[in-house]
This record gives sequence, structure tokens and C-alpha cells, in this order.
Amino acid sequence: MTENHHSKQLSASHRTETTRSSLHELRDNGGIPGVVYGTEGENLMISVESKDLVKFLRTGRSEFFQLQVENEGYPVLIKEVQKQGGKIIHVDFQHVSKNKPIRVKVPLHIIGTAIGTEAGGVLQVQANDLEVEGLPDALPPSLEIDVASLGIGDKLLAGDVQLPQGISLIADTEELIASVIQTRGAEAADEEDVANETPAESEE
Repeated sequence: MTENHHSKQLSASHRTETTRSSLHELRDNGGIPGVVYGTEGENLMISVESKDLVKFLRTGRSEFFQLQVENEGYPVLIKEVQKQGGKIIHVDFQHVSKNKPIRVKVPLHIIGTAIGTEAGGVLQVQANDLEVEGLPDALPPSLEIDVASLGIGDKLLAGDVQLPQGISLIADTEELIASVIQTRGAEAADEEDVANETPAESEE
């Protein structure tokens, strides 16, 4: 699979299994039940190979791609992945129109070393994704968040994130993405330094 939206493709099959026992058997045979929402008519019941889905998810979940259900292709987004005991047991897809903006949560990729960590601070990441809106073709697989300039006490908010052209922020601009806090050890060291720098009072 390449990074081109139109060339990314996942194969699936129609399924008729709906009972708990039949779905259990499907999973035992390496399949994952799923549903495609938003198609014309009724929702589409499908199944995908577990190994194919796991491999596909490593490439990112916010991009739209082609779900090939036997002889029919559907442009979709992954809507939800359900897990149990660390294993995928169900997947939902959302059928999308290439000409209609959609809202998705794009994964965040933290890069850089916060300058505040060199002074004893600790980087805290509060958000792993960011809700944005845009045409399916314009949605990035992830957003890089450079934290190199963050000093102790600094915060990076959703409104500070640079978005690609054609993508708008849906999340609250004040949503906290990352911050650098001072550790107790560093704080104690600072207090000790201040104490050492304070001149002693002279005795009369």
C-alpha cells in the first residue's frame, strides 16, 4: 500500500453471519465482522481478514481509502474499532463522499525534545489526537507536533497546531495538547540555588 489516498485499499467480503455463535466461528477462522454505514439503502454487513486489518491500521486511521467488497468499491473511513482482550473483534466503516467535508480525529505525532526537559522539567502529553474537518482527500494521516520550544511552564494548545491547507480545527482552541512541568526534584534544586545565592546577614 502506498500513501496515495486513491491507491490505499482494503479487501472485504459480504457476510451473512449475525448470531453470536456464527460471529465467534468467523473470528476463529481469521475473520473480523464489520459494518459499512452511510451507503445507499441498508448498512452493509461485511467481514475482513484479521491479518489484513491489523496491517492496514498501522498506516493510520484518519485517511479515507477504498474498501473493496468483492466487485464493489466504497470510499470509507474507519469509524470505530472494537477490541476485547487486546484483540480486534469488530470494525465499523463510514461511507464518505469525496466532495463533502467530514470531521475526523487525526492522530498526533510528537517530535522534538522540549527545551524545558533539559532544565529538569517533564513533558506531559495530554492529547493523542485532534478533531478537524476537511475534504477526505485533504485529510492528513497524522499531524506532527513539534515540542522543542516548550520550556518549563509552557503549554501547547490545539489552537497552536499548524494545520494543512483546507483543514479546519473543530476541537476547542484551548484544548491542552502538551505541557512541560517542573518536577519536585528540580524545584527543590532551584530553591537550594536561591538559598546559596542569598548573602548571609552580618553580625553586629
